Amino acid sequence: MLDEWEGHHAIPNHAHAMIALRDELPLIQLADGQAVAFERLWLIESLNRAARKAGYTQWWLAEHVAESVAQYLQGQSESNVIPVERLGRAVQSAVEVIGYGDVARHFEPGRPRVRISLVELAREAGNCYELSFFEKLGRRIWEVAHEQHSDFELHDLEACVKLLRGKKVWSRDCDILQGEIVFFARQQTALAAAENDVTFALS
Repeated sequence: MLDEWEGHHAIPNHAHAMIALRDELPLIQLADGQAVAFERLWLIESLNRAARKAGYTQWWLAEHVAESVAQYLQGQSESNVIPVERLGRAVQSAVEVIGYGDVARHFEPGRPRVRISLVELAREAGNCYELSFFEKLGRRIWEVAHEQHSDFELHDLEACVKLLRGKKVWSRDCDILQGEIVFFARQQTALAAAENDVTFALS
């Protein structure tokens, strides 16, 4: 829920010197001690959130900053786990050097995107048991949306609809149920998010 880099800006030169010729990225240790994989989409959404707070409705540099930070992290060969605070400082440095100190001041890493399988929820509910599915989906949305700076994705929508309808081939009934799930997800997210900045995707 995101060009050439204008002026060829990037993160500071000292960071470039640390880039190593390897693809692996270190884990990011969150404030609660959990270590998670670094994901560019997670960082892009956190950057876009900071840009919105700074007054930019669309900030096209988020992807470029995320890529530069990923390159910086690839060079951190001395550790396989990096504290989220260190990631935050690297991002703020990258944003400040391209002249967006206002975005840097609002930046918070947030939490990685949570992926929720609609197929798994449908299986837990039981084939063709839609009421139980919607109850489980609503509960799961409220769990993740109550977290500040939450970003989540509901995936396997088409397979979920076929499973709930008991269909192997898409039908008009599937169209109706798909629309109901999309509407329900949007409605529940808006209600659960309250004042929190929450984004979600459907796939």
